[in-house]
Amino acid sequence: MFNVIESKNVPIKAWTNGVPVGDSARQQLLNVASLPFVYKHVAAMPDVHWGSGATVGSVIPTKGAIIPAAVGVDIGCGMMAVRTSLNARRLPDNLHGIRVEIERAVPLGSAVHREITKRADKVWHGRLQAEWIEIDKRHPGIANKQNAAHALGTLGGGNHFIELCLDEEDRLWVMLHSGSRNSCTRMGTYFIERAKAAIGDKTLVDKDLAWLSEDTPDFDDYVRGVGWAQDYAKHNRELMMAAVLDILGDHWPSMTSDDLAVNCHHNYVQKEQHFGETVWLTRKGAVRAGAGEMGIIPGSMGAKSYIVRGKGNPDSFESCSHGAGRKFSRTEAKRRITLKQHAEAMKGIEARLDGGVLDESPAAYKDIDAVMAAQADLVEIVHTLRQIVCVKG
Repeated sequence: MFNVIESKNVPIKAWTNGVPVGDSARQQLLNVASLPFVYKHVAAMPDVHWGSGATVGSVIPTKGAIIPAAVGVDIGCGMMAVRTSLNARRLPDNLHGIRVEIERAVPLGSAVHREITKRADKVWHGRLQAEWIEIDKRHPGIANKQNAAHALGTLGGGNHFIELCLDEEDRLWVMLHSGSRNSCTRMGTYFIERAKAAIGDKTLVDKDLAWLSEDTPDFDDYVRGVGWAQDYAKHNRELMMAAVLDILGDHWPSMTSDDLAVNCHHNYVQKEQHFGETVWLTRKGAVRAGAGEMGIIPGSMGAKSYIVRGKGNPDSFESCSHGAGRKFSRTEAKRRITLKQHAEAMKGIEARLDGGVLDESPAAYKDIDAVMAAQADLVEIVHTLRQIVCVKG
């Protein structure tokens, strides 16, 4: 159940029982709730933590306006998971070779494909390319059309990952987390600045809460861009998934993937109906959890993850958390967590154990069990997954 936090405008309903919320995140929630166009209330998920402008792990319904910084710059970022026919007993004891193959097949960090892949070429040359050209015509400088095509099927960095997991029946799953890559980082940053310019001299408690008003050209172009980014991100995840399944298929030719596949966004804005009104609903680090809808809630790189089914709770605007949520900032995590502690937390999982991933170490994140307990009225757990291979960007 939720706690209610009162603000100067609408209240905040926070699913944070048993989960710590920092003072900076609480203040950001109050800042957003104070805006005059926020409708009904703001919903805070149990993984809520500080973000740029608005907290990660918040659901913000608005009427007549959208806050680009609340959507963020990794527009369309989300998760995908596919269950395979493989069982744990068919896997080798040493999975290092599999991890290396995945890292070779899927460019990591800022890397892109040198040449556009055949699968990506089929996806790009059509509506994706045409829409991107139109966006660039209206807003020159956003697009880098060649780079966008070559980045399809690439992971990115930060908290993005590809994992092999086992469920409660020891069935093998492929799960990954990524978004729309640098193309939409540029788009998000561009429209955040356009919103600040549109607000002009108005005093804001946080300049990153500048908004675009409905029925303006920038608003319409931004909504179009967000829709494009969501499509791009979805295809990006599908292309990476296909590459990983190809690797597994080479090792186990009889392997199949079944109908249980989930592909969901958790950084986006779209029109939805809530409490009898049509609103613009921003989910920043939150997953749609309508009644019967499937979603993915990952823990950290060393903790369990969950395939869930939404309960359609109206108070959360039919949403749930998108993960465990950060306990420490990246800088603080690197200061606090040692390589020895990281290696201990990752025991039994084939993964990087170097200093470059200390900010993603399990200790940097909240307790996923506490997060799941706090949102028991938002989702039901369908499958519990445990990692055996983790590839980080």
